[in-house]
Amino acid sequence: MERRDFIRLSAAGAAVSVIAPSLAQAAEAGKQPTPPGDVFYTKDAQGRWAGKAATHLPVIEVVKADGKAAVKITTPHEMKGYEHYIVKHVLLDKDYKFLNERMFDPSKDPVAISEFSLAGYSGTVYALSLCNKHDLWLSSAEV
Repeated sequence: MERRDFIRLSAAGAAVSVIAPSLAQAAEAGKQPTPPGDVFYTKDAQGRWAGKAATHLPVIEVVKADGKAAVKITTPHEMKGYEHYIVKHVLLDKDYKFLNERMFDPSKDPVAISEFSLAGYSGTVYALSLCNKHDLWLSSAEV
């Protein structure tokens, strides 16, 4: 990985680590967070990226078996080298606490797909999908 790409990925990771705590604060207040302007986007609040949800909103699939849940996150977005790609997926629990993440390398990952295993978890999960050009997108599903 080239130095510029490493710096770009590090900056993207830092951005997500700044946003996740604000989601947790909203959860502590007992309410669903509302997108604060241009911080993150949802299907219902696409902000300045209106029309981009189809390719940027993470799609969450949950399969339960034997007390475990398999969570698959897919972002149907092109991986156009380091020019335009999904940087990472972040999985959060019902209280917006960090569960797991997956970073992508657009030179090796043709599609942005993450798979996570959750044992004994039930409730809402949130997925964040970070695009290097179109910011951070949030969706949720029930486990």
